[in-house]
Amino acid sequence: MEAAYLPGPAGDAPALVVAHGFSGSLHRPALRRAAAAFAAHGAVVTFSFRGHGRSGGRSTVGDREVQDLAAAVAWARALGHGRVATVGFSMGGSVVLRHAALHRPAGQGEREGRTAAHADAVVAVSAPARWYYRGTAPMRRLHWVVERPLGRVVSRAALKTRIHHESWDPVPLSPVAAAPLIAPTPLLIVHGDQDAYFPLDHPRSLAAAAPEAELWLEEGFGHAENAASQDLLDRVARWAVKKAA
Repeated sequence: MEAAYLPGPAGDAPALVVAHGFSGSLHRPALRRAAAAFAAHGAVVTFSFRGHGRSGGRSTVGDREVQDLAAAVAWARALGHGRVATVGFSMGGSVVLRHAALHRPAGQGEREGRTAAHADAVVAVSAPARWYYRGTAPMRRLHWVVERPLGRVVSRAALKTRIHHESWDPVPLSPVAAAPLIAPTPLLIVHGDQDAYFPLDHPRSLAAAAPEAELWLEEGFGHAENAASQDLLDRVARWAVKKAA
């Protein structure tokens, strides 16, 4: 897995591990901009999910990517960061939710005995609540890319994203089913009212499933890292660092 590290400001602030959206990578300008904004608040680990960028393998569109995120979190801890927050965009948002539900701290709520792969705070930006959503034109196009042989050829050539040809079996835990399993780890759900992929019932469903979570519905915000403003990135980073500390 391809990964990169930005040391951030001096001190012992938590590290932020950033999970990009589908067809992204750590080299994409939008993710580099987000990483630079986050680095003003803490150390940052970015990486490319399997099948994306220079990482090997093929994308499973959010299923086995949980293993990639767990490896990135463990690497952040191996670099000396005792506290780690995860921030995921779109597909990466679904991955941070599922990762937090599946990689829970040993002795939840206690600093002693924590596992290397868990997160101390979680931010899901522009994340879907449920699988197989086709209610918007961008998501119908994405399903064509993922599910059709020609679509996967187009993805490999145009998006530089290699997609696994096998369907999910079994279907992984959905984001909305994962959300209530995350507490007491702090969770922030961020979504834009101009999101062309997932309408507002997605973040509201996630928040309803996890009453302890914070929900930010951002006026004028579109979708994921490509649309995130500097102000929003700074606010997300401040929240993540504060809650993970």
